[in-house]
Parts: sequence; structure tokens; C-alpha cells
Amino acid sequence: MKISYPFIILLILFNLSAKAQWKLVWSDEFSVDGKPDPNTWKAEKGFVRNHEEQWYQAENAFCIDGMLIIEARREEVKNPNFVAGNKNWKEERSSAHYTSASLITQGMQSFKYGRFEMKAKIDTRAGMWPAFWTLGNEGEWPENGEIDIMEYYRGTILANAVWGSMEKWKGIWSTIKKPISEFNDPEWSNKFHVWRMDWDEKSIKLYVDDFLMNSIDLEKTYNAKEPHKNPFRQPHYILVGMAIGGDNGEDPSKTEFPARYEIDYVRVYQK
Repeated sequence: MKISYPFIILLILFNLSAKAQWKLVWSDEFSVDGKPDPNTWKAEKGFVRNHEEQWYQAENAFCIDGMLIIEARREEVKNPNFVAGNKNWKEERSSAHYTSASLITQGMQSFKYGRFEMKAKIDTRAGMWPAFWTLGNEGEWPENGEIDIMEYYRGTILANAVWGSMEKWKGIWSTIKKPISEFNDPEWSNKFHVWRMDWDEKSIKLYVDDFLMNSIDLEKTYNAKEPHKNPFRQPHYILVGMAIGGDNGEDPSKTEFPARYEIDYVRVYQK
């Protein structure tokens, strides 16, 4: 089929017009060396979730040369919450053998709908579990809603959303997985990529490098126990972090450390 020159011009103008609808409402370009902006990010501390191996601490996140670096290290940190004989996973270990960082905007920056975008390079070696995700401001997990714009472990990129089921602390998931080998690029792990969420009152669409990973119909995401509540029709805050091991991660014992999750920017656009 022959495509006319005027048609190509119209198509370009249409795409430019569609992009122009989005206005930047917040971003962090990480342009100031040192600690991440304390007016935007707070660091999680300790053993937090998913039976992960790392101890989260603020020292493992820093900005340099226009990048946010989240650095995982093999080092021992004593667990001040250790209780001998306790079966709680956060208290039964006397120490952690890895450290990393998880930064969240909870209580400082949250958004309802928009285009959320991150440009980053992730470490894809064994044991790494980097993520760029959101949680709803109101409600207990998973009734507050979780959106995994980017999650990686075991050689696979994931794009997920989860909301409340009839069981406590058990979610209903919409999950799409794509092995990085399917990108047919042996240098994929050495490059920066752009992860994006387009979110409105009707749907959530999750992309990597403009490839649509997952599309979620929000008419299907009401919490089972509270069918009048949809966790994706409330503001969400942002999380970026790199876990080690845990429920889904691989054994990191043979991986050389430090490991780095390098983030060029995080941006939010709205119409």
C-alpha cells in the first residue's frame, strides 16, 4: 500500500498533538549530588517485605552525575530487632548479609491518574529484584492497590497490578511476564530503558520502551470484600528500590557485589 506524503504529515501532527496533551506536573531529575531530596523521598529501613535478604538503609541511595544510584552491597548489619527463638522473619535473624535501599514518596508526593515514567538501567544478575511501583494512599495491602510498573527477577520483566481478594493479605493479580531474552538484544541489560504507566479512570497500561506489557481494565479491579471500592481510583505514591533474594528472587551468593540500579529520572505527567 502506498502512503501519501500528506498522510504522513497528518500522522506526525496527530502524534505530536497526543503528546502535547500531557503536562509535566512533577519530576526528580537527580541533578544535585548527595542524598536524594528529603522533600520527595524517604528511605525505608530494615527488613520490610517478602522475606528478602537485604537490610534497607538510607546510606545505599545517593545522587551523582545526574543519576540516582541504589546500590546493593554484601555486608553484614546486625538486626536490632533480633529475638532469639522468634518465628517472625523480621526478628528471627540476628543479622542481614546484604544491604540496599528502597525510597518512597509516601506522605510527600502522590498522584491520581497520569503518565508515570522512569528511565533506568537495572542489574539483571542472579538475586537482583529491582522495582518501580506504586501503592494507594488509603487501605491495607492489597486493598489499597499495587501497581508494578517495572519489576525484575529471575531473568524476567514483570508488569503487574494487584487488588483485594476475599482473603486477608492475599491479592488478585493481573500479571504479565516477559523474559529479557525475548527482546533479542544481547546488550539489553547494559542499556537504559524507559518504563511507563498510562493510567486514567478506565485503565492502566504498562510499557517498556513503548512496548505494551499489560493493559488492565479498571472495571475489573474492585476489591472483593469491598465491591464499592476500587483501589486504582485513588492517589498512589511511588516506590523505587532494589531487593535481594526473598520470596521471588534467586540466590545472590555467587553474584559479585556491589550491584547498582541506576535511575536517570522519574516523571509524572497529567492532562
